[in-house]
Amino acid sequence: MAKQYSNRTDLQNPAKKMAVTAAKGQTYGEAGKQIAAQRAVPMAAPAMASAAPQRNAVAPGSMGAFNRDTTAPDEPVTAGANVGPGPNAFQAGIMAPAMMGNPVLQELIVLNQLYPNDDLKNLISILTDRV
Repeated sequence: MAKQYSNRTDLQNPAKKMAVTAAKGQTYGEAGKQIAAQRAVPMAAPAMASAAPQRNAVAPGSMGAFNRDTTAPDEPVTAGANVGPGPNAFQAGIMAPAMMGNPVLQELIVLNQLYPNDDLKNLISILTDRV
C-alpha cells in the first residue's frame, strides 16, 4: 500500500514522483545511502517549465546596425566601469555584485538617494572603486 502524504500534495500521485536513482562512480556504500534517502523522502517530479516573459527584451536589430555611429560621442568607452575616465559604476547607476553584498555600502547608497550630498557621493565612489 502506498504511503499517504497529507501535507505533500505534490506526492499524492505516485506517477508524478521522480524515479529513484543513484549517481555513478560513487565510493562503496554511498549509492545505497543515496537510494535509501530518496525512498525515505521521495522527490516530486520537476514542474513543467513555463516560458517566463523576458523583461527588457530587445528585439534583434531594433537597436540599429552594430557599426553605426555612436549616440554619445563625448562619453568615454570606460563610462560605467570602475577604471579610466568617465563615471564609475555607482555614478552610472550600476549595482555590482560586490556592492550588493556590502551592507554598509548599501546603506550609504540609500542615504545618498534620500539625502543627495556631494561628500557622500564621493565616499561611495571611493568605496566602489576599491571593489
